[in-house]
Amino acid sequence: MHSFTPHDRIRYGSRLLAAVPDPGLRHALAARLGSSGYLVDAVETGAAAVGRLGEQRFDLIIVDVDIPDLRDLADHRPALAERPPVLCVTSCESLELLVPEVGGDVGDYVTKPCRAAELLARVEVLLRARNAAREPVLRHGDLLLDEVVYQAWRGDRRLEVTAAEYRLLRQLLLNAGRVLSKEQLAWQVWGESRDTGAIERLMSRLRHKVDQEQPALIHTRRGFGYWLSVEAVPI
Repeated sequence: MHSFTPHDRIRYGSRLLAAVPDPGLRHALAARLGSSGYLVDAVETGAAAVGRLGEQRFDLIIVDVDIPDLRDLADHRPALAERPPVLCVTSCESLELLVPEVGGDVGDYVTKPCRAAELLARVEVLLRARNAAREPVLRHGDLLLDEVVYQAWRGDRRLEVTAAEYRLLRQLLLNAGRVLSKEQLAWQVWGESRDTGAIERLMSRLRHKVDQEQPALIHTRRGFGYWLSVEAVPI
């Protein structure tokens, strides 16, 4: 079982989108952020980033302002129901110069070449600020997930969940009432494709912890995937 420390609490469950045209920098960023506990989707164009934003929820966007179709991403972001903060990778030395170019509120920036430690620190600061500004608790009936202390409860019973189980439960809560395929859940939990058996085993362990009380909240739609029931249990 994973024990969350103050250094990694912000990372587990946080999904980042990195739009970086240079393959070397893109792969290096994805590897460094991934090894630090973040789930990272790395793409090379603004158009690809827009596609990802239409499919997934992201907690933060990292943008290299040298992508040729930056405006595609800038034009799309204002339409998002919940706009994630933006961290720019740039040669600019002024945050003010970046705002019109990116097309929105830039949370922070790092200049090239940037050190991995500096990038990680700025990512963590932006995520902490975002979490502090929004409701930190996800609820569904008597099921509760606290994104500040990274803990889950069913009623008065604390659920002892691993990092992967936490991510899976978070996705079910964020999409309550919506069926999620095993393939979707694999990407949301591990940031990569896995065989369906991996999600089945993880879901079985999570169900054993969540659904000790009745009624059961996690359900299977055969041939489609899993979902969290929309009929909430009174708290």
